[in-house]
Amino acid sequence: MAGTPYRKGKKGAGRHVQLSEHLQSSQAWASLKPGPRALYVELKRRYNGCNNGRIILSYRDAAEAINVSRNTVGPYFTELEERGLIAMTRAPFLGPSGIGQASLWALQEVSTADGKPATRGFQHWSEKKKPHPKTVHTRPKNCDAKSGWDNGNGGTVLKIVT
Repeated sequence: MAGTPYRKGKKGAGRHVQLSEHLQSSQAWASLKPGPRALYVELKRRYNGCNNGRIILSYRDAAEAINVSRNTVGPYFTELEERGLIAMTRAPFLGPSGIGQASLWALQEVSTADGKPATRGFQHWSEKKKPHPKTVHTRPKNCDAKSGWDNGNGGTVLKIVT
């Protein structure tokens, strides 16, 4: 029996995407909507363990992979970048032969292929609270305080009863 390989006849689980606990417990991840999360999973799926910083994913391919429009996927990339989950390492450009070259991306939770350590900017991200807008009570331009609404000809269309 020493001659038979260990894995002969066994079926493996195949490739999988692992989302680490420190990523999932961060505020940046918790406040993401489903679209950007799906895009992150697609980027992580293309990460093979040694290509971080050189993950190729164009807007068109990303839109097709997560089943949304090309116009929809752009803000998803922006949101992931703002939260410190990903970084663009090379912008898209038109190559010398006229063929477009896609962006290269890096996951911020893993060190890059060229030896730079993981920045993990998502751990320091916090949601900025927008100040509550004050309620402003103003009259419309065509409203007379005494008679009510004015139709522009000086006649009252609706009288406000208080």
